[in-house]
Amino acid sequence: MKFLASGKVKDIYDLEDGNLLFLFSDRVSAYDVKFKEEIPKKGEILCKFAEFWFNELDVPNHFVRTESKTGIIVKKMSMLPIECVVRGYFYGSLVGRWKNGEVNLPENFNAELAAKLPEPIFDPTTKSTHDVAVDKNRAVELNLVTNEEFDWLSKTSIQIYKKMVTIADSAGFILADLKLEFGKLDGKIILGDSIGPDEYRLWPKDSYSIGKIQESYDKQLLRDWLTNNGYQKKFDEARAKGKEPVAPTIPDNLIKKMTERYVIAYERFTKKSI
Repeated sequence: MKFLASGKVKDIYDLEDGNLLFLFSDRVSAYDVKFKEEIPKKGEILCKFAEFWFNELDVPNHFVRTESKTGIIVKKMSMLPIECVVRGYFYGSLVGRWKNGEVNLPENFNAELAAKLPEPIFDPTTKSTHDVAVDKNRAVELNLVTNEEFDWLSKTSIQIYKKMVTIADSAGFILADLKLEFGKLDGKIILGDSIGPDEYRLWPKDSYSIGKIQESYDKQLLRDWLTNNGYQKKFDEARAKGKEPVAPTIPDNLIKKMTERYVIAYERFTKKSI
């Protein structure tokens, strides 16, 4: 087994048999800043959610088997340099980009925070330190994908999102948006990476309300705390000066709440206890 890389959340090892080992950690990051504090049980939940979603979704993917409480084995493949984001609600970075005229939405759309979009939209980004949204023309121009691949990714990503929306609804949640990654194996594009609370926004249906910040059962809890306390602005200011942002200390009560909500979400989706 050969160590390959340590990402924001997981460590990757080459098993040298055509497969990789993903080891999920309790590490956490937000706004491209890594924190020294960890979120207990996070790695285990991410691992279990990855297994759950790969088994639930009827699309070719690279999942092989679960290896341990925090590890899965997947097929090695060549990842596409594009993050496939699907948005079903008017939230997150979509709001600011719409206000800046960077995104077109239907003229009759009631653009209130957290409003459901008429139809899910494919809103991909580059894969970089700071992801940048790209449309079809720009994605092709940057040689991220071909015209045909972009169309396939758009159609498939939205289909996956709609299937996950149905499953989330049955569990009492709203799946607001989703990030997927794909790669090529033997010349075919298949679903890869992992799927869990670090890759989507999840809201409880019983507290959902248009026009306000939503209760979150994902990493958005940390993002909201950072924004409300002015840290996101400080991060941007530091980067503008060419400096690396300094991560604040995550409060114990927030760490506890994140663990609790990750666990609750998993148990509601799977009907299994942690």
